[in-house]
Amino acid sequence: MTNVKEENVIKVTVNQAGFEYDIHALVKSFYPAWDVRITEDRFLETACKEENGDSARGGAAKPCAGVDGPKAVDILIWIEEEGVRIALAEPEKAASIAMGSRELFRDDTGNVTRLEIKNRIKQLLYQMLSEYTGKCLPWGTLTGIRPVKIPMSMLEEEKGEEEIRDYMRSTYFISRQKEQLAIDIARREKALLETLHYENGYSLYIGIPFCPTTCLYCSFTSYPIVSWKKRVGEYLDALEKEINFTAEIYADKVLDTIYIGGGTPTTLEPSELDRLLEKLHESFDLSGLKEFTVEAGRADSITPEKLKVLKARGVTRISVNPQTMKQETLDLIGRRHTVEQVRQAFATAREAGFSNINMDIILGLPGETPDDVRHTMEEIGKLGPDSLTVHSLAIKRASRLSQWIIENGISALNNTEETMEITARGAAQMGMVPYYLYRQKNMSGNFENVGYAREGKFGIYNILIMEEKQTIVACGAGSVSKRVYPDGRIERSENVKDVAQYIERIGEMIERKRVLLED
Repeated sequence: MTNVKEENVIKVTVNQAGFEYDIHALVKSFYPAWDVRITEDRFLETACKEENGDSARGGAAKPCAGVDGPKAVDILIWIEEEGVRIALAEPEKAASIAMGSRELFRDDTGNVTRLEIKNRIKQLLYQMLSEYTGKCLPWGTLTGIRPVKIPMSMLEEEKGEEEIRDYMRSTYFISRQKEQLAIDIARREKALLETLHYENGYSLYIGIPFCPTTCLYCSFTSYPIVSWKKRVGEYLDALEKEINFTAEIYADKVLDTIYIGGGTPTTLEPSELDRLLEKLHESFDLSGLKEFTVEAGRADSITPEKLKVLKARGVTRISVNPQTMKQETLDLIGRRHTVEQVRQAFATAREAGFSNINMDIILGLPGETPDDVRHTMEEIGKLGPDSLTVHSLAIKRASRLSQWIIENGISALNNTEETMEITARGAAQMGMVPYYLYRQKNMSGNFENVGYAREGKFGIYNILIMEEKQTIVACGAGSVSKRVYPDGRIERSENVKDVAQYIERIGEMIERKRVLLED
């Protein structure tokens, strides 16, 4: 963020590099409205010892040299042979010191590993910040985006549920509710993923980087369709070249799922959609396809003609995403469609024969209260979707929301345990269970995104993109292909985000794929 007032800055000083990401994410979870800045000072330990003497080993101490007049709470972290020490340097108060013995860095084999050091730093930092702020984070010290990976890997090792709970609680301080959620989802994901072709299969992503308008919170690769109407044909020309290459290089592999996302794919005209879908049918063997999803998304892009094309071309799953059913919020975030249009789009999709319709909502949107979330869930319950994805608002630097926060403050963005529980209860009342979960940086309330669905309506691709068990070949501007090797190693290839550059440099995009996918 820019234009951050100095009094809204927390400085973190460390004497060793390599842990900045985790430290930043954890501090930011406690102080979402603050700018967190991390600097390295390899002389930090010496300065602290000289100023505080033996008191730097434990108990009270003065703020260390290099922290000049902290505005709220500055943090000092230094790692040494004996262990790790963390100080919170409060203005006009002695710093509090946490000491973690080197012995606590050792793993089960007795070795000191970077992972163990990182975990111990985060544990000490969490305990001190929790005590200082009075907050307990639902996911504890866990800052990664895929919390389900932990119970998933332990289930694959045939660990018992109680052992998994103990590990998650003692290592990451995760709440009992979240640990149970992660374990339940891991069990469902494991059962679903066992039906796929890991080594001889793959999934396909097609990116359509156009939207009716750009939403306030959006940081995805998307461009207003009005500016690109005359060049959509050129984009499809380039996309078809990339599709041709993918079909050729993976001709001997099984295609398990297709996901067309964006942007908003249904910004394409019916004839353009038909062209794209026909190309996929011509290029790939779809006989073994387990799921074919098109993210229809915004209600103002959905028409009976487009739905007819999707249905005729074998699409099995679509999304109709309101984000909220409060009109004032829709207007504020730039959706430019009405609540009534959402209802009509959903009804039209049902009339077109779609029996697997997902809806997305976002918690923590500007000004929304628990009552607003309750209203949204009641309205969605009346429609009766087959799955529901609940997103916790994530504040992305590339979105217009960052500037909105600077102008209006972060206090209007409020996601809570209560709102998360409202959506969980609402999903259960619709006969849905949680089946996938992921987290993002700077999520409102330090919560998560959860996918709920009725039995048999789970979004397989959603699980694959999170758990990274299968190669995903991605075509289109801004898309990222991920090759998963038998040993678990993952390599990536990115396409340029700019649409004009993608069209102009399509040969280069294909060559990047060749390097990634050829054996």
